[in-house]
Amino acid sequence: MNTQITSHDATKVEALTPLTQDGSLPLALMVLTLVTGLVDAISFLGLGRIFTANMTGNVVFLGFAVAGAPGLSISRSLTSLTSFLLGAILGGSLAVAMAATRRRRWLVTVAVAEGGLLFAAALVLVGVDIGSVNASSGGYAAIILTALGMGLRNATVRRLAVPDMNTTVLTMTLTGLAADSSLAEGSNPKIGRRVASVLLMFIGAAVGATLVRFSLSLPFVLSGALVLVAAGVFATGLKPSPAADGDGPIVH
Repeated sequence: MNTQITSHDATKVEALTPLTQDGSLPLALMVLTLVTGLVDAISFLGLGRIFTANMTGNVVFLGFAVAGAPGLSISRSLTSLTSFLLGAILGGSLAVAMAATRRRRWLVTVAVAEGGLLFAAALVLVGVDIGSVNASSGGYAAIILTALGMGLRNATVRRLAVPDMNTTVLTMTLTGLAADSSLAEGSNPKIGRRVASVLLMFIGAAVGATLVRFSLSLPFVLSGALVLVAAGVFATGLKPSPAADGDGPIVH
């Protein structure tokens, strides 16, 4: 009997291996959740009342701006939304292009790209203060760069599909906390992960709101550095797959 495992068989087995078995992956995604709080604090407080990570809020702001609500900008909201969608397209295309490579390489590539975009946003905002950012081309450049990075990341995290770890939106996480709680006669599944996600985004937002008082560039530098930390976790922490060499192909 031929018991040799072909690469096609290994790919099928790897596709059935839950990513949640890898303890390092949730850790990296938690770091990225912290970054989301930082980025949205900077974009809302420093780049003109928009979000570049949370597109639900950004679409709502766009509706407010269209209705003429003061302090909001149609152009900035549309710039963020369009850049995010472009980043998501790039993220989906990258996943397809790297489908035959190891999962580790794919995730590191995405994280390094996001970190680079955040560092670039910090660079274009050097010397720009909050009072002048709305009239500065650097402000729009920072919106484009950060929204691209967030779209790229969200397309990747969506493909990973780790429960309660989408790194950007907490609505379903909070819903799960309440709906699955003992108050609702539930068993509180994954309560640690869910609470950690909420707290990390809260902490990121608080830190970002503090740092933006002193500099628009500094919180983006911190965000980029944290994303590189996540890249390091991806690079060194992912468990080898029992079905294939390395850490397995990308899950579709």
